[in-house]
Amino acid sequence: MLSRVFFVCLFLGLYSAGSSLSCRWMDHKFGQYSKNYLDLLNTMANNSTNRTEEAEVDTVAFPSDLYSQAAKASAEDKLGFTVQILEEVALLFEKDHSSASWDSSTVENFLNIVTMQANSLHSCTGGHSHKKKNKKLHMYFKRLSHHVLERMGHSAEAWELIRKEIQTHLMRTDLNFYMSN
Repeated sequence: MLSRVFFVCLFLGLYSAGSSLSCRWMDHKFGQYSKNYLDLLNTMANNSTNRTEEAEVDTVAFPSDLYSQAAKASAEDKLGFTVQILEEVALLFEKDHSSASWDSSTVENFLNIVTMQANSLHSCTGGHSHKKKNKKLHMYFKRLSHHVLERMGHSAEAWELIRKEIQTHLMRTDLNFYMSN
């Protein structure tokens, strides 16, 4: 928790130094942070003692049209879409993951990096709030939480399904981000 407070203070310090620094951060650091959180997800997979077959559980279908809409949106709306996904991922991974066989410091590092990425991208919009949150996107993550995690009792198998799903979305979000820049 203390490291999260440090990262928030660091972010606020960088943000107050000037928004141009934050947007330079986007140009130069986005890829580095993305690689780091994807590497941490892979580390979680390597440390996972639980392997699941996707056919065992009904997965929650992602509203794929959201990626198409985001690809056609303005640069600020694309940033908003990316920020919302990162924020939703962070909220999801803050839930009880004690049944997963992941190292807690790996999960904490993952959360810190995802949160820093979301905060930094949000600052590139000039601190102005983008459109209201996308309700379909929010409902998708809510269904992941309820239909996978809660129904499976926050089990290691449920977390492995979530990890795989999130990894797919973060890779797709990164691709969407790079194609827009």
